[in-house]
Amino acid sequence: MSSIAVTDLTSTMDVDSVSRPVVALSATLVAKDWENATHQHRKAQLIYSVRGILNCEIEEGVWIVPPQCALWIPGDLPHSAWGSGEVECYCLFVEQDAAPDLPTTCCTISVSPLLRELLLKATAVPELYAPGGREERLLAVLLDELVAAPVEDLHLPMPRDPRLRRLAEMILATPADKTSKTAWATRIGMSERSMSRLLLQEIGMSFGRWRRQLHVILALQRLTKGDSVQTVALELGYENASGFVTMFRKAVGKPPARYLSDRTGSAVTAAAPGIMLPDPIAL
Repeated sequence: MSSIAVTDLTSTMDVDSVSRPVVALSATLVAKDWENATHQHRKAQLIYSVRGILNCEIEEGVWIVPPQCALWIPGDLPHSAWGSGEVECYCLFVEQDAAPDLPTTCCTISVSPLLRELLLKATAVPELYAPGGREERLLAVLLDELVAAPVEDLHLPMPRDPRLRRLAEMILATPADKTSKTAWATRIGMSERSMSRLLLQEIGMSFGRWRRQLHVILALQRLTKGDSVQTVALELGYENASGFVTMFRKAVGKPPARYLSDRTGSAVTAAAPGIMLPDPIAL
């Protein structure tokens, strides 16, 4: 079994040099404010979060990985990752042609109980497992389950256009700002209609939906750190917790407490939820 501190995940071994299509690692980090700068590897990577929330950023956007979810990063894709608090995760490195229909883009996926057990089992498989043996068959089933896993909408796309990028950066810096869409457009030197059209073109989202997605991501970060729903709501510019909970439910299908408790396996109260957003890892 390969068990390794997450900060050493890519520095202590070269996963691309392992002559098998799948390599599994387990990693635990009990530290504050860790991060890994932009890097890449030939093999694709699956990162499954058991505890804590992981963040991953590529040029096109940011993905978050709550507990009991996993992030798929295609091979040769430059990325950074970060996390805060106590993190436990499992990593799978996969040759992109190891199975048909593997994801070709970065995405957050939901992990079923079967996929979870297969991931845990995979960490006990030797790096140089025998071709055609039991371990290879187990990994083949794991890849089948991975291909079938549903995708979670926990992605914050980032526009490429310099004006829209500046808009995104300003909103990221002041997420509670209630400035109207018209006023934001004026700030970046565009008409509201042009800004809306270009946003849809570049990120596939309206301005309002993009800002709500940002609020969900920031809320998960704060809730994981133990902030109350009321505190998070006020920090994000909502007049009360009720308005924030309504927005969160529309965005992800569940209120914050239920969403978090479903992923941590423990009761999380609205008064003091607990979930965390990650920090760039060496993933």
